[in-house]
Amino acid sequence: MLINPIGILVSPRKQWEAFANTPANAFSGFLPYLLIMAALPSAAWYYGTTQIGWQVGDGEITHLTSNSALWIATAMYIAVVLSIIAIGYSIHWMSETYGSAESSTMKGIAFASLTATPFFLLGLSGIYPLFWIDMILSLIGISWSTYLLYTGIPAAMKIPEERGFMYASALLAVALVIFMVLLGATTILWDMGIIPVFAD
Repeated sequence: MLINPIGILVSPRKQWEAFANTPANAFSGFLPYLLIMAALPSAAWYYGTTQIGWQVGDGEITHLTSNSALWIATAMYIAVVLSIIAIGYSIHWMSETYGSAESSTMKGIAFASLTATPFFLLGLSGIYPLFWIDMILSLIGISWSTYLLYTGIPAAMKIPEERGFMYASALLAVALVIFMVLLGATTILWDMGIIPVFAD
């Protein structure tokens, strides 16, 4: 991997230019990055809900059982990985429509993985599951990832800014659809028995 994932957070334009010039055969190196980074929020929330717990008002501290938390964390991990892959595929699939001649499925997945970096890192807030802090950090992560999407698409796909804006907006719509699908899948999983079980 030729891109510095932390650099994407502090100097995104420079990193996206480097990304655009990355050889096509190097994009498969981003797959381990996705698989490792996607584990961070799941592991953090598993630890936070089983070891630290959370409190509503003046009530008692609540924990999930280890087995229940493991099922939920595993489902979360799979959902995140599949979502990033789906967005990555969409990036490649839409590329011709928006005039990008330099695209591949792996390039799309690599781009989506880097764009999700703030989400992955701020997902570590699950270690201490305090609702209002986690909500604020989640909003920061989503906003930051959206900024990376809009600044990255024109540079990474080597297209004009105006076309890049439309491309990024279409991808944002895809991400929202995936989010709605995940909400529906959560309901189905709850019906199948993968539900929070609280420790005594």
